[in-house]
Amino acid sequence: MRKPRILIVVSGLLAVSCCVWSQEAKPKAEEPASVEIMPQVTDVHVGDKIKLTAAGKDAAGKQIEGKPAAWFAAPGDVAFVDDAGTVTFFAPGRATLGTVINGKPGYLRINVLPMDVARIEIEQPGRPVVVGGVLKLSATPRTERGDPREEKAVEWSSANPSLATVDGAGVVSGIAPGSVKIQAKSGAAVGSVTIKITTDPVQKLAIAPKSTKARTGDVIHFTASARDSKGGPVKNPSIVWSLSGSGATIYPDGGFVAEEPGTYLIGASSGQHQATASIVVTPRNVEREIEVVSHVLFSNEQASEEWIIGSHAYLGTISDHLNVYDIADPANPKMLDSLKVDARLINDVSTTPDERIGVITREGASNRKNGIVFLDTSDAAHLKVISEYTATVTGGVHSAFVDGHYVYVTDDATGSLRVIDFQDVKNPKEVARYEVAHKAEADQPNAPAPSEFSKGLYLHDLQVKDGLAYLAYWRDGLVILDVGNGMKGGSPEHPQEVGRFFWNHHELYGDGWIAGTHSTFRYKNYLFVGDEVLPDLFNIGSRERIPTRAILHVLDVTDLQHPREVAQYQVPEGGSHNFWVANDILYEGYYNGGGRVLDVSGELRGDLYRQGREIARLWTGDPKGFRPNLPMTWGGQPCSIKCSSDLLNGLIYFNDINSGLWIAKLGKPKYRGSTFATPTRESNGVIH
Repeated sequence: MRKPRILIVVSGLLAVSCCVWSQEAKPKAEEPASVEIMPQVTDVHVGDKIKLTAAGKDAAGKQIEGKPAAWFAAPGDVAFVDDAGTVTFFAPGRATLGTVINGKPGYLRINVLPMDVARIEIEQPGRPVVVGGVLKLSATPRTERGDPREEKAVEWSSANPSLATVDGAGVVSGIAPGSVKIQAKSGAAVGSVTIKITTDPVQKLAIAPKSTKARTGDVIHFTASARDSKGGPVKNPSIVWSLSGSGATIYPDGGFVAEEPGTYLIGASSGQHQATASIVVTPRNVEREIEVVSHVLFSNEQASEEWIIGSHAYLGTISDHLNVYDIADPANPKMLDSLKVDARLINDVSTTPDERIGVITREGASNRKNGIVFLDTSDAAHLKVISEYTATVTGGVHSAFVDGHYVYVTDDATGSLRVIDFQDVKNPKEVARYEVAHKAEADQPNAPAPSEFSKGLYLHDLQVKDGLAYLAYWRDGLVILDVGNGMKGGSPEHPQEVGRFFWNHHELYGDGWIAGTHSTFRYKNYLFVGDEVLPDLFNIGSRERIPTRAILHVLDVTDLQHPREVAQYQVPEGGSHNFWVANDILYEGYYNGGGRVLDVSGELRGDLYRQGREIARLWTGDPKGFRPNLPMTWGGQPCSIKCSSDLLNGLIYFNDINSGLWIAKLGKPKYRGSTFATPTRESNGVIH
């Protein structure tokens, strides 16, 4: 008798199914009318463990014979249940526990409450407070794991109100010169910071520029110059910035950005001294027409990842085959080949830059040997399997990234990164493994081992650029590794951690959602990091609409060891998925929101959606699609490798789970006098 097995496929295709196999037929047991799971717990906390039991009941409520054939938990990053029914809870959210008795499933839904606040982090002020001046402090309550609990109330107090007071919003007012400790309290957690109060040397303030113009989304840096009673310059004056009107933001460093057009007054103050400036903001007006050049329709199956290179489009499927199309004439794509492999999902596909070797990932193989497959793609019309690598990744590979003769792959079974050297492509070998230090591991003595995805750890996707690997580590946030850059002495064989950044996904999205850090893309000094947010239970293969939501975060990674979030892009009607950035333009599949094209030129701060940075959007629903008229856009990509004139001509390739491949083209600006970056070609022939 084979052991019952629960199959949990996570991320872009998160679903739960229960499968029981047997080698010999047995008499069918009585199917219960209901399955009761005990204890009927409704609330637990992160870190708790409980032991579940289950019994089948007939229509009269009498227990019948039969034992649980399998236990399962969803989402897998919130809770894990072993074969004996013992459940461990890892993250806040809503967990669905279930079992099957004699073919009848039963469910128990439990609210997993966040851990209590364990500490408070107060951002260190970069300047003193002058007598008569103010300073806004910022405090973040955090759990033992480091998750922010920003919804928790913070109480502020001053140790010496004769020197400085602090109000309920954390605004410190200077009363007299000296040093004072300001305390922040949330529950039992307490944090403090020492503030210096000084006399105000400033007698005159001026702002530059005094008056200026900008578009929505433009970041304008205002500076304040201060002079003392003798007319000499004051170094590092204690400036407080203010803004009149809504629809814009002024940051503590004097940076200004508007989401709505209008006229705004900028104020700078130091103690009793003030100065003002003005700015007139006009609409950004970067929108362009977008037209469909052609469409490869998927009606009876679903599409997955795309890879656009030269005159070829590779398109994976939520099935067992990879398609490749000739797109030399983008108005008339032609299928060149369809390669079948043992898989239920080919989630990722890419090639080397010369398009001689391809790599596809496999999940759900019938022989349970998933891993990756190396292809000879030198003749795209006749794809050939060169070799497979399954030795350490039999549990499935969701994503892969090719860099040189290495491919960096995500291991579904352990939540780890594996680095595979394919210099000898017929005999690929693993040369490194990296596993994030799980947030639970260091802070909880009795935490489960972090080396199993089923226990909360999951690496979803990654990008490698300039010797740095950017890992989307689901509930463990973003991880940056040195894999050859040199800043930490790392290499592909010896990855070294550089920096990390966390989000509290439960705080961002609430109960009833599977949510985590999903994908990354480095461009200039920014790292674009997308979440993925899906219902906690759904069937990717059904014909029903699957609601989605998710934020695309923008991090400034000038200091790689301390990334900081500076902007967000969030489409109200959809959820972020895969994206690509080239020539100051971001191309993204936004699931239910269709295909999106975004202006990411210049400095980025604030709400990019409300700033009017969208250049174009494409509705990828089709009445003949797998889900009729329901977009589920997986990703967007220009042709950025071995291109002829695609990028110059504004061609974009959107792959949609429900409707296949769309080739679109940017057209004329919608507004007279609008500005738009023009793609350029460098001397090496690569489009930038």
